[in-house]
Formats: sequence, C-alpha cells, structure tokens
Amino acid sequence: MPERSKRLLLVAAVILASLPTLTSGQTPAPAKKLPAGPPSPQSTHYPILLLAVGNNPIWSLRIGQKGPERLDRTGYPPIPLEPAEVTHEAAADSWTYHAKDSATGAAVAVHLTREACSDATDDTLNPAPPPAAKYSFRASVDHAQIGSLTGCARIAAELFPKINNQPDDEGDGDKKKPPVPTVTNFKPPIAVAYLNSAGNVVLSSGPKKKIAAQAGTELALSHDGKKLLYTRSDSKSSPDRTIVLYDFDSGKSLELMHGMVRQAFWSPDDGRIAFLKAVDRSWQVWSFYSSMPEAAALFSSQSVNSLHGWGDNHTVLATDMENAYWLSEDNQQQSVALKDIYGPAFQIRSSDTLRVNPVNPDLLLISADYLSAPAGAAVDSMGLAAGFFLYELRSKRRVTLCPPEQSGHSAEWSRDGLQVFFTGSDSSHRPVTYRIFWDSTGLQRSLTGSDYVIGQ
Repeated sequence: MPERSKRLLLVAAVILASLPTLTSGQTPAPAKKLPAGPPSPQSTHYPILLLAVGNNPIWSLRIGQKGPERLDRTGYPPIPLEPAEVTHEAAADSWTYHAKDSATGAAVAVHLTREACSDATDDTLNPAPPPAAKYSFRASVDHAQIGSLTGCARIAAELFPKINNQPDDEGDGDKKKPPVPTVTNFKPPIAVAYLNSAGNVVLSSGPKKKIAAQAGTELALSHDGKKLLYTRSDSKSSPDRTIVLYDFDSGKSLELMHGMVRQAFWSPDDGRIAFLKAVDRSWQVWSFYSSMPEAAALFSSQSVNSLHGWGDNHTVLATDMENAYWLSEDNQQQSVALKDIYGPAFQIRSSDTLRVNPVNPDLLLISADYLSAPAGAAVDSMGLAAGFFLYELRSKRRVTLCPPEQSGHSAEWSRDGLQVFFTGSDSSHRPVTYRIFWDSTGLQRSLTGSDYVIGQ
C-alpha cells in the first residue's frame, strides 16, 4: 500500500476514535438553552438630520439627532428649540416630534409623514439636492404662539454634524472651538451719530468724524448718513427747544423748529420729517417736507406722549401711557394696548422707546425698565434696571434681548434689521454702546458713548 494511503487511513482512525460512542436508537442530548435577553430597543426617532421647509410664510426647521433644533422664519430671529419626546406611528409611517420654544416656553409639535411632497417650492440651502430626491416627507409645525406652518421635509445629509469621536486633522480635538456664528450676512454701519463721553454730538461717516454740536438730545440720522436732526434745549428755565438740522458735508447747522417741539424723525425716504408739538397742553404729531420746514402741518390730532419714528412713508408710531398708535394719513389709525406688548416683566414709562424693524414692520424693539431687576443687572439711583426686548405683533411672542448682566437702554436697529445697538456701561460706569445680534448672540463693545443712531 502506498505511503500516502497509509497516512490517510491513520488520520481517519484517530478522528473516529475521538467521536462519542452512540448506541443504536440513542438521540443526542438537547443543546442547553441560554436565558433570553431584554428586547431590542425600538427607536421612534428618524435616525438622520432632516430639514423641513415651507412657503407663505417662508420657514424652515432642522430636526437633528435629538429632535427639533431650530425654527427659522423670514424677517424674524431664529427660534432655538428644546427637543422632547418623539412618537412613531408605524402604520401611517409618520413621526411626531415634541419640543418647546427655548425663549418663551411655548409648546411646539412637528409632524412628519413619509410621502412625496411638492408643497414647498423654496429651499434656500446651497447646494440644493437633486429635484428627484428633494422632498420625501410631508411636514407640519404647530407653535402655540406663532400658529401652524405646513410644508415638506427631506433628508439633509449635507447638514449632518461631525461625529464627536472622529479625530481632527490637526490633532487639536481637545482645544475649545469658538461657537459657530448664527448671523453672517450682517452689514456693519458706516454712518452713525452718538453722544461722546463729554456730551458732544458726534457724526461719523466712514473714516471721518465731526462734532455737530456741543450738546443735544434725540438724535436722528438720515438714511444716507449726511444729515442729522437733534433737539437743543434753549434755556434751563424754559421748556422751549429747537430742532436743528446739521449737514455733514458743509458742517453747517440750520434751525428748523422752535418752541414746544421735540423728537424729530426722518421718513424712510428722507423726504419728510415728523416731530411732536405741544398744542393746548397736549402733544401732537406734526410733519413737513424736509425742504419746506416753514410749511409744517398737523399730521394727527391724536394726543400722545412720545413719537417713535415712521413705520413707512405714510405712517408713524406714537404712544401715550396706555396704547401704541399707528397714525396714518391714508388709513384709519390702529392701536395696541401697551400692557399687551410689555407683558409682566417690564413697566410702562414715558421715557421708553419703541422701534419698528426696518425690514419687518411686525417686529418691534422696545427699551423699558424691568419691574424687577434681573440678578446681577446694574441699577440706577432709584433701583431700576433698564432692558430691551422684541415683540411680534401678530403672534404676541415676546423675547428679552438685553443681556441679563447688563443694563441697556436706547436700543436701535441697524439698517439691515439684524443688529441692535444699545447704551450700557463699562466697569467704570461710563456710558458705552454695545452691539448684539437679534438672536441674542454676538455681543460686543462698539464705542465709548451713548444714544447711538444709525444712518447707513
């Protein structure tokens, strides 16, 4: 027998000898059954970042790894959301995400159903996904204050965040990264006016600065940044004042109005000027074409305490101690109770200021004193702390914008409507102008001075 065959027979014999002996008819012992483990968890969350969008009005909402993250609407600051529970309706292949408005605590519910959707025609992300795979879900959002929004949703893989355990390219993963800015398309002002630390009226246009007056109040700068209105007190013993126009290019001043007058404002097209005039012991709104101050005429007979500027070229915003009035030449006046605007946190005073957002007339910026000073906020000699907040007229949504550790007043919009400039103070209690974005981010010091107003 060949040597190779012998080796194969030997190996086979060894294997057979190692097998357990089974008698005829004997069955093998059943395998030992391991104890059952807990059931696998069933996720109710769609496991990827989604983007919901809609039109009329234009809105978008991000759904991240934990749930809804942020609601954006054209003309309004973004709303940060706090995710809550998620429910999955398997039969309908739909998801309901619950959350709350981080600023107001209002309840938010986002409902997604997997089905082709074409209701949304605007997706502002760049680059946009291919049209064939654009919207795989029908979406609706219910916000307790804003109301209902409808649209479509899609998987937004390009927005999926970087996984935390991925190594950084440069090996500096332990270093603290600066927060990603939320407002990137803002335009810094290039023509402004303010009061410096000596109380002088300063007009700054580009790199040039000029002292417009040794003293003045109630500054209002034209939209081209070349013409400044301010109020001058003529006597310490008399209530008479003068509204003055200062021209940046010529450096000359012109007295426009004299007497019981105050609070002059340019119209949006700079063609007209509105101001307050005392008639029969009440303040009324008057106006004139900017080239014809001698032809000033009554704008509205409504008795008011304060004028806050123009809403458009035909409407001004004014207040008394109870209501805010939209006074117009073309339409019947409208009013809103100040207590509804201010809410429970702020008190109504005649020194308050209301400013209409230059891009969205539904959004107001109000400077007022707190009823109770926030912890850490600076207070004046009367124990009052000044602050400012945003108010949406239609939804009645109110959000405090003033930093809690700061006392801020005289808040003004930038012309792009994305920035707010306000007067605060530094550690030496000097008046300082700060800037903050409309979503409460980006706080920074702008200059030493107060009563900051913007031309362009």
